[in-house]
Amino acid sequence: MSNHIQIISNNKENVVATEKEKMLSALLYHPAADELNYERLSAQDYCFKFNQLEPSATQPRLDILHQLLNNFGFGSIIMPGFWCDYGYNIRIGDHFFANFNCIMLDAAPITFGDHVLIGPNCSFYTSGHPLDVKQRNSGVEYAYPITVGNNVWFGGNVVVLPGITIGDNCVIGAGSIITKSIADNSIAIGNPCRVKRSK
Repeated sequence: MSNHIQIISNNKENVVATEKEKMLSALLYHPAADELNYERLSAQDYCFKFNQLEPSATQPRLDILHQLLNNFGFGSIIMPGFWCDYGYNIRIGDHFFANFNCIMLDAAPITFGDHVLIGPNCSFYTSGHPLDVKQRNSGVEYAYPITVGNNVWFGGNVVVLPGITIGDNCVIGAGSIITKSIADNSIAIGNPCRVKRSK
């Protein structure tokens, strides 16, 4: 499969974009491209090493996260059972905590502010597939960024879908599936997740 496609940019000139460039531009792209396959396998190797370390091996675990992620803030912790697609699209602020079994599908950027708490078994999915069956069966997908503000607490088993922004000072109840963005100072819960009250 070719990594390149001819596209029209502003109807002025032809531009050759790699599948990675399309992925990072929120366009439909082929994730099976060689470069993306290699980068995912590299990230999986890092995650595997991270998850196999003894519980007391705190410094080696931190070293792996600093190598894998775009940014890993001061005083931040991720518990084992962590998996991501690429790592370089994840930016984590200071005093972040993610409990066991956190999944971040970071084909698009996933950004967390400071003092974010994530319960066990939470998932952040930037990736999605076309609704049109022919497009979907062709193997293309898309990725839209996820942004989380400061001082946000996620209960356990929360799922955040592509393109979501969650504002500062929010609490997301356990078991929520977030399909729409959440404003600052909200307490929200449910499937689909809805704001119950503002603080």
